[in-house]
Amino acid sequence: MLSLISHGGSEGVTGSCHELVYAPGKSFLVDCGLFQGAEQSSHGDTANAKVLNIDFDLSQVQALLVTHAHIDHIGRIPYLLMAGFTGPIICTDATAKLLPLMLEDAVRLGVTQDRRLITLLIDKIKSLMVPLPFGVWHRLDEQVKLKFKRAGHILGSAYIEVDLAQPQPYQQGGQIGQVKRVIFSGDLGAPYSPLLPNLKPAYACDLLVLESTYGNRLHQGRRFRTQALKAVIEHCVRDRGVVLIPAFSLGRTQALLYEFEQIIHQHGGDWENIEVLVDSPMANEVTRIYRELKPLWDAEAQRKLAQGRHPLAFEQLTTISDTQSHQQVVEYLQRTARPTIVIAASGMCTGGRIVAYLKALLGDPRTDIIFCGYQSPGTNGWAIQRYGNKQRYPQGYVELDGQRYPINAQVHHLSGYSAHADQQDLINFVKRMRRPPKFVRLVHGDTQAKSVLANKLRETLPGLQVGYDGDFL
Repeated sequence: MLSLISHGGSEGVTGSCHELVYAPGKSFLVDCGLFQGAEQSSHGDTANAKVLNIDFDLSQVQALLVTHAHIDHIGRIPYLLMAGFTGPIICTDATAKLLPLMLEDAVRLGVTQDRRLITLLIDKIKSLMVPLPFGVWHRLDEQVKLKFKRAGHILGSAYIEVDLAQPQPYQQGGQIGQVKRVIFSGDLGAPYSPLLPNLKPAYACDLLVLESTYGNRLHQGRRFRTQALKAVIEHCVRDRGVVLIPAFSLGRTQALLYEFEQIIHQHGGDWENIEVLVDSPMANEVTRIYRELKPLWDAEAQRKLAQGRHPLAFEQLTTISDTQSHQQVVEYLQRTARPTIVIAASGMCTGGRIVAYLKALLGDPRTDIIFCGYQSPGTNGWAIQRYGNKQRYPQGYVELDGQRYPINAQVHHLSGYSAHADQQDLINFVKRMRRPPKFVRLVHGDTQAKSVLANKLRETLPGLQVGYDGDFL
């Protein structure tokens, strides 16, 4: 009987790692991500404890399939290798370019600074990687073939279609059915995301393993989110303050640059005098790779290129890489509060250069902080978002590196910039299949998001078997 086992990402939004056992003694993994925020604490916070997260038998695992290069989907790959995995790491061509870069940074920050060891590890990972183009079937063995389809989440992101040679019985929620086609959604993107072609639903499947990050929410449309972003920036300029945007180096930073180039191009005037700083060596390197991968950009971005515009390299953009320049900029902005947009990692404020800006500018009421992505409970970003609500917490503060910092800055959340599909997008992905699934497994979401989405899916497609969390047996 076909069985699906979760080793992370079934009861939260990080640590994604799912195993499909498709024959006696044979399985494959989909993603192997790192736990973050409160979920990290519950799984152990030291390097040794993280290694113990690979506490499942690898003897039957034939391959690792990777949906995309975000750390919550790839961050445990080094530990997987340390636990003895030597199989292929199969991903899209674009993910193959981004994954080593992301893992090298994660290992350097979280495991070791030893350059030789890092190089050996990354070289080993590269040697196992099998890059595939979108839409081409790849045979894993005589029983399984797979292909990647565009997911629209970040560049290179994919949902994975898995075809079994023979239908296999599968049980969920007391119901047994035959399964031949399985789809793992990975993280699905929102429509009209900058640079990314929209995802197209699959034709059919029997079992769908579906993310549910925003299963209980609807995002703002692109026009409204751009207007909201523009309004916050203009407010900050009037206040003569700094705009801080904590952003993931991969995906979110590039989407924001695309939007700022568009706003500057459309409105000109004072906007042409606003400096946009990207203070993140990782984000700058990822942006370079994004520019290399222009053939994967969507039609809108291709038209801009044809017009001679540069969505990721415009005149008002300044990139900062070296530590000395970073420190000088933080001190200068603290001293002058000159109107400047600063984009820096990490996206949840758990580390990286954004922390130095927060320490320097959180107490200044002229500062605006814009969150444009999910903030996992237990992270600094979650705390700032929560305790920056002046009506509920007039004396709100956050602890950074063991010291309290008052939150006098104005805190904003723009949900429309999420790289994740919202509730309606997720429902559309399911119902627009020509042959909808018999079974849906909800993963990568908190309990409320999964519960709400499960009910919505059952209402939309009566008779659909939807399960999550403890049903993963």
